[in-house]
Amino acid sequence: MKKSLLAFAALMALVSVGQADTLKKIKESGAVTMGVRDSSGALSYTLGDGKYAGYHVEICERVLRSVQRELGLAALTTRYQSVTSQNRIPLVQNGTVDIECGSTTNNATRQKDVSFAVTTFVEEVRMAVKANSGLTSIAQLNGKKVATTTGTTSVQTLRKNERANGINFDEVFGKDHADSFLLLESGRADAFVMDGAILAGNIARAKNPADFKIVGEVLSVEPIAIMIRKDDPAFKKAVDDSIMAMMKSGDIAKLWDKWFMQPIPPANTKVGMSPNANTLSAWSAPNDKPMEAYAAK
Repeated sequence: MKKSLLAFAALMALVSVGQADTLKKIKESGAVTMGVRDSSGALSYTLGDGKYAGYHVEICERVLRSVQRELGLAALTTRYQSVTSQNRIPLVQNGTVDIECGSTTNNATRQKDVSFAVTTFVEEVRMAVKANSGLTSIAQLNGKKVATTTGTTSVQTLRKNERANGINFDEVFGKDHADSFLLLESGRADAFVMDGAILAGNIARAKNPADFKIVGEVLSVEPIAIMIRKDDPAFKKAVDDSIMAMMKSGDIAKLWDKWFMQPIPPANTKVGMSPNANTLSAWSAPNDKPMEAYAAK
């Protein structure tokens, strides 16, 4: 019995060593690193000079103020680290980024490597085209060039869609969402397939927003969430509790209105996108379910 208890204690010690402890890291250093995106629509984007803004950026800033209070820190330095679709997960895993506040889909595969906070936005993947292109559906993409961002799953989602059976198109890749939109804007791509909010945000900041429109069927329904390290239950609870308090108070709806329904910097343009039914449901019944629990309607 004694040997069994000693073996169990040793196992628990190994487990605890393997667990991340972001709260301890933040308390000891007085600093935290937030992963942000340069061009993820109104979710997370750069204002230049190392400054970032957006719906997820502000949610995370509020979460970190809650963490600061919880830890009793007089001050907390927040560092902003630009991440891409390719490096965001590794940077969270290796501790470079403590909390990733961009446009990351919570899915079953990613849950093996990282954890996600409760869902703050349920996205619908569609496609953006030039308004005068005549393109309105997936069926018209045969022989066309379709842009997407390296490290994302949107084109794979398109290829798997039953409506895309028998359709052949060429993929062209942008290194980030702004680059992918530029492929569409410059005529090097006929369509840009991506999360609707990212499409809408990039269109809103285009030189001539009226030149573009979002069209076609919903390709997938994806919960977008703030990403943190795996096996760090204390930090996940702190993040979730703060977000759920915003949901309960109605503050998250106010933040949505601020970033999606009102003019936003730097050009003071308006995205003009109301929260969809799935997003409203995620606010009323907070959860961290992966994409596989959803289905396109």
